Amino acid sequence: MVRHWNRLPSCGPISTLNFCSVLVTKGNFRLRENQRTISLGKLMLHRPLQTGRQTLPQAEAEDEEKQGCEKNSSDSTFSAGLISTVKMELDIQCEEMSPSRWAELLTTMKSCKTIRLDDCNLSSSNCQDLSSIINTNPSLTELKLNNNELGDEGVEYLCKGLLTPSCSLQKLWLQNCNLTSASCETLRSVLSAQPSLTELHVGDNRLGTAGVKVLCQGMMNPTCKLQKLQLEYCELTADIVEALNAALQSKPTLKELSLSNNTLGDTAVKQLCQGLVEASCNLELLHLENCGITSDSCMEISAVLRSKSSLMDLSVGDNKIGDSGLALLCQGLMHPSCKIQKLWLWDCDLTSASCNDLSRLISTKETLTEISLIDNNLRDSGMEMLCQALKDPKSKLQELWVRECGLTTACCKAVSSALSTNKHLKVLHIGENKLGDAGVELLCEGLMHPNCNIQSLWLGNCDLTAGCCATLATAMATKQCLTELDLSYNPLDDEGIRKICEALRKPSCNVQQLILYDILWSSEVDDELRALEESKPEVKIIS
Repeated sequence: MVRHWNRLPSCGPISTLNFCSVLVTKGNFRLRENQRTISLGKLMLHRPLQTGRQTLPQAEAEDEEKQGCEKNSSDSTFSAGLISTVKMELDIQCEEMSPSRWAELLTTMKSCKTIRLDDCNLSSSNCQDLSSIINTNPSLTELKLNNNELGDEGVEYLCKGLLTPSCSLQKLWLQNCNLTSASCETLRSVLSAQPSLTELHVGDNRLGTAGVKVLCQGMMNPTCKLQKLQLEYCELTADIVEALNAALQSKPTLKELSLSNNTLGDTAVKQLCQGLVEASCNLELLHLENCGITSDSCMEISAVLRSKSSLMDLSVGDNKIGDSGLALLCQGLMHPSCKIQKLWLWDCDLTSASCNDLSRLISTKETLTEISLIDNNLRDSGMEMLCQALKDPKSKLQELWVRECGLTTACCKAVSSALSTNKHLKVLHIGENKLGDAGVELLCEGLMHPNCNIQSLWLGNCDLTAGCCATLATAMATKQCLTELDLSYNPLDDEGIRKICEALRKPSCNVQQLILYDILWSSEVDDELRALEESKPEVKIIS
């Protein structure tokens, strides 16, 4: 049988996008498919997604257990009597709300600290009720309503509750809610009057430059204490930069700014960077993916890296900066004052020529823990340089994303050597490269070395067959730190899947998530997989 899912073929395994269930216990949530195809494609290709159950701090987890409100994440029923009323979180996704169901939930919402209702077919009429909840529930600090047709009318209702003195909301998520610039005047009033609001996520809405200029006016009010502002896919143009810079100048509290997927261009990005350098804000995150950036504005971005030691997360993916732009960025990245931790450079027209600078960065910048180089033509020669950097004792890199980078079996010996040397690397995404069975055999030599601490290994679409599965099975059974393995889009057939299953059955195997999208196997093997899941409920096989 063939396991099929309606997914983009090059996106790799994103397990949680395929499950929509009611989740009412603290620390449980699932990601959902973005209704906008372009957003979905970018998200799945290039962003790391949390998968599976989120763990709680130990003390909180014990408290939840005492309250008797722990529920399995596959539960699709709601029982208010089993939910703790202290710091309770209501999290429901992908559910059509009937009037009776909505009435049932409203009673529960009165004591919730967090309410998440993504993809629940909510409308402006639901917002009237939610406004009342905001008004009467002073413990509510987070409201997440992404992917609902709220419209401008719905936001107007919500803001009536947000403007009441009893409101203590800190985080508001309204992504892809069919908002226009008309909503921005209402949201401006909230920003101007509600000091508790520290996060505003309004991406995937047609706010336009005029609408976001109005939001910036609200940010400039001394009462506003906004720390995070997300404006992806808001149809912004270069004309927004003047208003943004004015807001940045007056808002030292701002820590995160996301402007990805707006047509800004080099001139506007240069102006924005100049404003960031001059502003007193301690920016920690700056996302400028798909903003029309070329090498021309990389010197200005580099200046931000030098001047803002607070900046830890920079993403300029899906911009054609090229090797020359990367060289300019590295001048700022290598500056002693730069404390970068996460660097996203996917689809930036980089070649192996950039890997000399990248290697120097990986081997000397001890703050750098995560780098994405997906969909760049690094080739084996470039990967070998990166691997040499990973072997440097100063390298503290924990996550390396090199999916679809033109790699072959030829670089796998170098990767294996890096795995056997680097004790810090925990996540390696190397799928969509022609590694072949021989390459994975080499990788497993490094994987099984005592120094290797890999937790997540993605090998989707790597031209693997059943021939390498015995070695993979040995690695699974002996490497207890390995908890996630992706083998999607490889012709493993019954023979290979059975070898993997044999490893999963062993008590020494600690793999909790096995991802097997689009692999052909028989009904007999399918029965074996289902039986394995039943015998080991801690293992999730995603196919």
